Amino acid sequence: MYMKTRILVGAILCCGLWQGTVLSAQDVLPEYTLARRFAPANAEQLLFSFTLVPNYFNNSCKFWYEYKTSAGRNWQVVDPELGKKLPLFDLEELAAEITEITKDPFVAEQLPVKNLKLSDDDRTFTFEIAASVKTFYFSYDYISRKLTAVPKAASSRERWANISPDKKRVIFAKDLNLYTMSYADYEKLLENPKDSTVAETPLTTDGTEDFAFGMPRNRLNTDSLYDHKRKPAQGNWSPDGRYFAAVLTDQRAVQDLWVINSVAKPRPTLETYKYQLPGEAGSPVAHLFLFDLDSNSRKEIKAERFKDQTLSLAAKPLKNRLEQVWLGDNTKFFLTRVSRDMKRTDICSYTLGDDSVKAVIGEQLNTYIETRPLSLTDNAKELILWSERDGWAHLYLYDTDGNLKNRITRGAWHVDRITAVDSRARVVYFVANGREKDDTTPYYEHLYRVNFDGSGLKLLTPGDYFHLAYMDRDNRFIVDNYSRVNTVPTTALYDSKGNRLMTLEESDFSQLLLAGYKFPEPFRVKAADGVTDLYGLMYKPFDFDSTKVYPVIDYVYPGPQQEGTFFRYIPPSPRTDRLAQAGFIVVSVGHRGGHPSRSKWYHNYGYGNLRDYPLADHKAAIEQLCDRHPFMDINRVGIHGHSGGGFMSTAAMLLYPDFFKAAVSCAGNHDNKLYNRSWSEKHHGVKEITDDNGDISFYIRIPANQDLAKNLKGHLLLIYGEIDNNVHPANSVVVADELIKAGKRFDMLVIPNQRHHFENYNEYFYWRMVDYFSEHLRGRRETDADIKDIKLGNWFQGYQE
Repeated sequence: MYMKTRILVGAILCCGLWQGTVLSAQDVLPEYTLARRFAPANAEQLLFSFTLVPNYFNNSCKFWYEYKTSAGRNWQVVDPELGKKLPLFDLEELAAEITEITKDPFVAEQLPVKNLKLSDDDRTFTFEIAASVKTFYFSYDYISRKLTAVPKAASSRERWANISPDKKRVIFAKDLNLYTMSYADYEKLLENPKDSTVAETPLTTDGTEDFAFGMPRNRLNTDSLYDHKRKPAQGNWSPDGRYFAAVLTDQRAVQDLWVINSVAKPRPTLETYKYQLPGEAGSPVAHLFLFDLDSNSRKEIKAERFKDQTLSLAAKPLKNRLEQVWLGDNTKFFLTRVSRDMKRTDICSYTLGDDSVKAVIGEQLNTYIETRPLSLTDNAKELILWSERDGWAHLYLYDTDGNLKNRITRGAWHVDRITAVDSRARVVYFVANGREKDDTTPYYEHLYRVNFDGSGLKLLTPGDYFHLAYMDRDNRFIVDNYSRVNTVPTTALYDSKGNRLMTLEESDFSQLLLAGYKFPEPFRVKAADGVTDLYGLMYKPFDFDSTKVYPVIDYVYPGPQQEGTFFRYIPPSPRTDRLAQAGFIVVSVGHRGGHPSRSKWYHNYGYGNLRDYPLADHKAAIEQLCDRHPFMDINRVGIHGHSGGGFMSTAAMLLYPDFFKAAVSCAGNHDNKLYNRSWSEKHHGVKEITDDNGDISFYIRIPANQDLAKNLKGHLLLIYGEIDNNVHPANSVVVADELIKAGKRFDMLVIPNQRHHFENYNEYFYWRMVDYFSEHLRGRRETDADIKDIKLGNWFQGYQE
């Protein structure tokens, strides 16, 4: 009797599953239709501006900006001193004038203005319009409102040029060496890029493929090493423009790695690049050089202390991305030196005429040390250092000899970065989070000001939102973009004392909401320890029915340099909002060992356990959510992630095989011994070993996903790009190899001719992901060989992973 009942029930279940899985080629699932409605090509028509970026005038606190709404693009000029915002153009009048000049019809709502720039006179704007016959170039005086058609203007900048502060010289890289030219010759090239009278003087002649002066080889294609083209030269000028300091990397000892492009024409091609794996001996060697442009000479400065150390030059805040000036005065600059295990750092100084650098401030921890750009007061006598030495990120004031004068900030909250330093007023402006007790999440960033001595701490951008703020050069006014994931973004203008002056813009969500869009829902749960608060987001289908029960998909990214959860508004993402439209509840939640903007303890929780650390928290979070919400099915839980998230989603399937039923794991660094040295050694830890002869070596052992292949029970889809030179394809292949050895069924998709982010094949990937989760968590999917209405394109840009 028992056997007959079991066979009958099994037959009924199999029939039901069969009927739900197999559809005719013509069947269209309603949830697929909803997902198609929010395809990137469609969503772009519903999305408008949600962040205002001010473009400041050269000689005042005024700024102009571009903003798009459902009524089209508009441009505004703001005078904070007068509290006025005025249109830059009369758009109807401008459209009429452009129509008359170009002989093509234009309307105010659809003006294709490109490359809008403000000239040095602070009143003339230039831009271009692509008409049917040719591109027209215009000059516009915004004071007199006069539009003039002009010849094509000379380029105002070249990205390869590193311009001296005194505007006498330009440095650039070419064919693995450094070159210089006069600024006068540079201006000739702006007028005529083929001017043959331009004189180039080599600063170096001994650059090699693996020890190049200028851009390092790993930022060049192999074919472009000797293409005679000018490229950017990394380095910093002295303020007077005489000296140029640069850290150059000798990669001759680093081993090669390869990827093969199988669909290259006319035959498959091999791409070779330098790539050091964790624990390997052959490391890049950093060299510090000083070039004297007056004598056209160079000097190597001694800076070694740690084996396989890294060196980073400190720079003044950029006023112009073409001008990089060292942090210091004409005779002295600063740099940071970090040990290979990243547990020891030195702030160093170098004085002209010396043979070596001098250690000024040293720090040491038992886990890795994070760093931020160093700040120097205008009199070059005081330094402001960012440090996590007490378990939270804070600011400290030193003199330039390394003596601590005082702490500037303190408390159980996180200083993220310095925005500006006002040396005359002795005030620091900085961004921090976790301080405001009324904030619904500790991840909301705010702008603050504080005196050098730690007094006068003041919140400048109040409100329970994430604040993205900009300040003018004189630190007088603040443009504050504030939002939450579930609110319409707004931009306001404040003064530097925190007084709100006016609302500048509010994003236009009218079309998006009419299309049925709904905001994600924030939540808070406890970590697996039952104590630590975790914060996350829930994404529901826009046609959500609370009487139904939905499968759950956990979208993950382990970090530790960030988490996969956002707390400011971002556009709908195919991995979360749009995936939910295919009939799922998608959640994204933080975990211990994740985001660095909490305590050092929270951030370093996974140190030494780089595979397993985030998984228990995610399982605990989903269990709590399923207890709260009867519409979430705890028996149908999937997991998805890209890169570190690809690694994490596969690990979840293997560590909790009875909980997670299906995973789509993309471009995962499944074996962090096969990922890059700096990331893996930093976040997992590497042991420095000194033998009896004083020789130093490094040892690392990291648990890998393939070690657990025998545990697989559910459905696993591994996806990777064939020419991924970030996370090498071997990471996925070694997992596949062990799964095969263990006799496991699994699925794999190799995307030809694609790197880490799948670029133009993302839409194809999206539908394969939807198919996989639909089949294995919902019991049905569309089966036609043709993916309906697919348009290949790269929607990855703009989304962090």
